[in-house]
Amino acid sequence: VQLVESGGGLVQAGGSLTLSCVVSGSIFSINGMGWHRQAPGHQRELVATISSSGMTNYADSVKGRFTVSRDNAKNTVYLQMNSLKPEDTAVYYCNAYVRANPYVPATVLWGQGTQVTVSS
Repeated sequence: VQLVESGGGLVQAGGSLTLSCVVSGSIFSINGMGWHRQAPGHQRELVATISSSGMTNYADSVKGRFTVSRDNAKNTVYLQMNSLKPEDTAVYYCNAYVRANPYVPATVLWGQGTQVTVSS
């Protein structure tokens, strides 16, 4: 099972980007999914999560600007980022709690990360 992110890049402050993360491989089910980010010199921090039923949770710093969503048929989670600020610059990582078969518990898996750079 692997997670592959896409959609990062360079954008000016006030702009928008949409990140995508596709989970592929031997999948029985996917529980929670989400996004974290890590800026240089900082610890990785939670950005947003979404449960299998669609309940969402956001870091205070992104509330009202970012929207997390998922397409269960495509095993994909998205992060729509609007009104981007220079302080949003970071490597963004997706994660997912994946069960490979019904006889094992879910395991958290991570993508490789995608760079988001917001210029002032």
